[in-house]
Amino acid sequence: MDELAEARALLRDAARVAVLTGAGISTASGIGDFRGPQGRWTLDPDAERVSTLSWYLQDPDVRAKAWRFRAESPVYDAHPNHAHRALVSLEQGARLTGLITQNTDGLHQLAGSNPELVIELHGNSRTWRCESCRATGAMTEMVRRVRAGENDPRCPYDSGIVRATTILFEENLDPATIDAAVAAVDEADVLWVIGTSLTVHPAAGLVPYACRRGIPVVIVNAEPTDYDRVAHSVHRGSIVEVVPALLG
Repeated sequence: MDELAEARALLRDAARVAVLTGAGISTASGIGDFRGPQGRWTLDPDAERVSTLSWYLQDPDVRAKAWRFRAESPVYDAHPNHAHRALVSLEQGARLTGLITQNTDGLHQLAGSNPELVIELHGNSRTWRCESCRATGAMTEMVRRVRAGENDPRCPYDSGIVRATTILFEENLDPATIDAAVAAVDEADVLWVIGTSLTVHPAAGLVPYACRRGIPVVIVNAEPTDYDRVAHSVHRGSIVEVVPALLG
């Protein structure tokens, strides 16, 4: 039995599966990653400032750059790809314990995944929040204002600073969200990792955690990861081809 067939059998026979996804699953939808060879932070290290809370709040130029990124982002026009859609099938028969994602693009939900099963570790970029009054709304509203000429759109209710509902550097992840991710792994027979370099914690820590609990790990990623050596199987092909093939 070849490695692809072995991994397919492992996933097919598992009563319960936890999935962890990263930026790599969305690149085929036209959304670039951050840390890959052509990632935004790799090519423009200064771009990390727009994702750092103190810089974002104190520097209007950084906010203006962040809004330019959002206005030019393909996220709001992106569509789920075959990999996103294939994962929806894991919900049949209650096989999916949780779809843990480092992504903020909301494509899993758009593909049809149950929002109650999607665990967004880093938040969601499709909504905005005011830092002062805590009002929220659809990010497309703000993006339209930027595209119409505003450099730093403010809250329509109290003119406060507006940001995406994502976790920025210098902020802690929501403990309840982390607990949900760990619980999803605890309940699973297999942890399936898709499109992540496994360099960002606590998401990356779910892999050794699963291994310590005797839960086999299947990794699908374009580049090698530090945890390939502990995985049950590793696959390097195109994510939009390999993910559906492993569920076929």
